[in-house]
Amino acid sequence: MKKVNVVLVRLLQFVVFVLFTFMVIAYFGAMVLLPLDAIVLLTKLLGVFGLHGFIGALVAIPVVGYLCLTVYKMPELCKLVIDTGIELVKTGKAKVEAFNEIANALPQN
Repeated sequence: MKKVNVVLVRLLQFVVFVLFTFMVIAYFGAMVLLPLDAIVLLTKLLGVFGLHGFIGALVAIPVVGYLCLTVYKMPELCKLVIDTGIELVKTGKAKVEAFNEIANALPQN
């Protein structure tokens, strides 16, 4: 019975690990993809006004670059975004390690 309990605890530990890993990858991936999405949306918007996609991209890339530079010049905002991701990693690590204490507390029959 102990082996079933240990397997169950380890399975749930793995599920929590995968869940937090996915959340961290999605969070930092969104931070990378957000400027790229802004470029695509601005290119499409300029296409509505009759500008070709290539010309729209040539206009949208510097605009988004300027917005990224503006965000970069606000160190508090950059620090907040990175700290939020780091806190997510720390929370995930603590929750995964909590399963080790549960597995060690199981009766040794």
